[in-house]
Amino acid sequence: MGACGWRECLTEYDSPKYIRIQSATYGSLKCFLYITVALSICCIVIIYRLYEVTDEVNSSVRTSVKGVAYANTRIWDTAEYTIPMQAMNSFFVITNMIMTENQVQQECPEYPFAKAICSSDKSCEKGSVDIHSNGIQTGRCVNYNATVKTCEVTAWCPVESMGNPPEPAVLRSSEDFTVLIKNNILFPKFNYTVRNMPPNLNTSCTYNKKTNPLCPIFHLGDILHEAKENFSEMAVKGGIIAFEINWDCNLDSWFYDCSPKYGFRRLDDKKIKPGFHFRYARYYKRSNGEEQRTLFKVYGIRFDVLVFGTGRKFDGIELLKNIGSMISYFGLVASAIEIAICVHNCSICGQSPFYKIYNRKKYDTVLNPRQVMYVSYVDEPHITLIKKPLETSLQHTQGSSVESHPVKFCDADSYCTSEPDMNHDNEEHELRQPLGQGASSPGCQKWCCCGKCQPAQKYHEQLCCRRKKGQCITTSEGFQQLVLSSHTLKKALLYKDPFLDLTSGDINNQLRHLAYKQYIHWRFGSFDLEDRAVIPSCCRWKIRDTYPKADSNYTGFEME
Repeated sequence: MGACGWRECLTEYDSPKYIRIQSATYGSLKCFLYITVALSICCIVIIYRLYEVTDEVNSSVRTSVKGVAYANTRIWDTAEYTIPMQAMNSFFVITNMIMTENQVQQECPEYPFAKAICSSDKSCEKGSVDIHSNGIQTGRCVNYNATVKTCEVTAWCPVESMGNPPEPAVLRSSEDFTVLIKNNILFPKFNYTVRNMPPNLNTSCTYNKKTNPLCPIFHLGDILHEAKENFSEMAVKGGIIAFEINWDCNLDSWFYDCSPKYGFRRLDDKKIKPGFHFRYARYYKRSNGEEQRTLFKVYGIRFDVLVFGTGRKFDGIELLKNIGSMISYFGLVASAIEIAICVHNCSICGQSPFYKIYNRKKYDTVLNPRQVMYVSYVDEPHITLIKKPLETSLQHTQGSSVESHPVKFCDADSYCTSEPDMNHDNEEHELRQPLGQGASSPGCQKWCCCGKCQPAQKYHEQLCCRRKKGQCITTSEGFQQLVLSSHTLKKALLYKDPFLDLTSGDINNQLRHLAYKQYIHWRFGSFDLEDRAVIPSCCRWKIRDTYPKADSNYTGFEME
């Protein structure tokens, strides 16, 4: 971009062009659509809280389970039925178990599952290990009991029973145990910290969704009830429960609200292998130094504490940003009305006069200036656009009408004559009156209607000032005063260059070129058409005769 381009960029502003349609129907539709869009934007801003800035919660969780149970002739306290889990923010409570006591490493019969049952030593392969086996086969087939034989294995004996867990559950009374959940959260963006422990916490309270929804102490039975599960049934094989803490905080001082909401649901599938269990062992040394263990296959409920939430604060910049992005929705109104106009036009098979006028006003067709020409006839009120290439004379070529511009007599450099506007109106009116039949010259061309045109070989030079027979425009007073007047043209040249030498040898060339421009501005209404506007042969030669070139060598259609 050159220096001139930058100067224009800094000193000019382009505004879009609008077309105003005088229609009560479309005006009412526009108002209705604008109101609808405005209300929609307001609803979206309010419903989705687009006036607030948000931050995700950071959290830490601690748990403490309390309770004592008596089962299998022993007391079970917190240290025995609560096992630390490796998973983050979770705890496990034992509800059922299969206990295998006094296990030592030796040879013993395998538990009778399908691949372990045998009838002779040939059925047992020494050193073989099955995925379900408790040990390594010795190659012998021995009696498991009075009716069944199984392969002997080297393992912790006696091997664990593969039967179903006890029913009812051993620690079904754990339904009455309680757990204290301590949850601290932080919203880093707002540097705000809060916890779920009320300052005046009553340690004897227990959570109730309706009467005490903020108490952080929960009965295990109540948790499963809220999750729509039966504790006694779930205690047999165990399961996984999600303990959800939702922090939806409004941190604005005038609408402050930041308290946890608790929710519970089951995570494991009740239909496909439900439950949760694992094994662990306790090891001992006998008096003879031999190692011994008690194996526990424990079933229970794993509670996963899931903390999530959002902190919100009003932010004016966020509101302006979101509203600004939605202002473009108003553009849909114009699109909707455009569609309505097109649909209405299609419904009457494209015969709407309104649509034709609308379409002509809305769209300006830009053609390649090298492929079009503009002509103006004195006996027609409009300018005619003609496309190249020509197959006959320009006079006889049919074109399309172009809306003409208001005619105002000005020189090429925006110099306006001092004559009153009424004089120009009278001159225009005079040229619009029917003119009498002018006498044709003996060498009149077939395409000439005024009798003043000169012979021309090229089609684009064969143009008359009239469409029909009549008086030539060069004989009109307007042509003499507005185009040929030496006084008027010299005033225009001096307006541009006050020190111009009007006696120089080149003055005729300047007057001739300015006369061409004067004619174009007079008949076409704008200098924008100067490059493609065609001056009739009669007018061009009249100007050339008045302000001749020294060598009489003219370039024809193009300006000399």
